[in-house]
Amino acid sequence: MIQKKICMVGAFGVGKTSLVTRFVKSIYSETYFTTVGVKVEKKALTIDGEDVTLMLWDLAGKDAVTEVKPMQLRGASGYILVVDGCRASTLETAIGLQSLAEAELGNVPFTCVVNKADLRESWQVDAAALERLSGLGWTLLLTSAKTGEGVEALFEGLAVRMLEEKDDRG
Repeated sequence: MIQKKICMVGAFGVGKTSLVTRFVKSIYSETYFTTVGVKVEKKALTIDGEDVTLMLWDLAGKDAVTEVKPMQLRGASGYILVVDGCRASTLETAIGLQSLAEAELGNVPFTCVVNKADLRESWQVDAAALERLSGLGWTLLLTSAKTGEGVEALFEGLAVRMLEEKDDRG
C-alpha cells in the first residue's frame, strides 16, 4: 500500500475542509467550522491497479493572524491550493502560499482549484487571472464542494500525477 500526503492550503473560508469532506465522506454541510491547526483525513483509492492511501492534511486557513507553517508541509507528495471564486483576495493568498510550498517541498505536483463553482455568477476571480495561472503552467480546476463538481477529478488527478512523479524519480 502506497501512502501519499496531500496538504490543503489557502485562505480561511475558501472551502478546504468542505472539499476534503465531500471527497472522503461524500457529504456537504452548510455549517462553517474554522479549522484550528491541522485536521487529517484519509481515503484509499486504486489508481492504475495500485492501492494508494491519500493522507489529506487540511491546514488552518491563512489570514492576518494565522500563517501556514512550513513544518506542516514537510513530507507532502503534493498539495492543493484552494481559491474562493467569490473573493479575489484569496487568489493572491494562494499565489503566496504556492511560493512557500515550493520553497519547502521543491517541485512536487500541485493543483490550484477555484472553489464555489456553483456560485459563478458571484465570482470576483476573472478569466484573465485564471489564464495568467495557466500561463505559469499551473494545473487549474473549478470545483464545488456543495455540488461535488470536479471534486473526484481533483483528488484522483493529483494522485495520478504524484504516482507518475514517483515513477519518474525511480
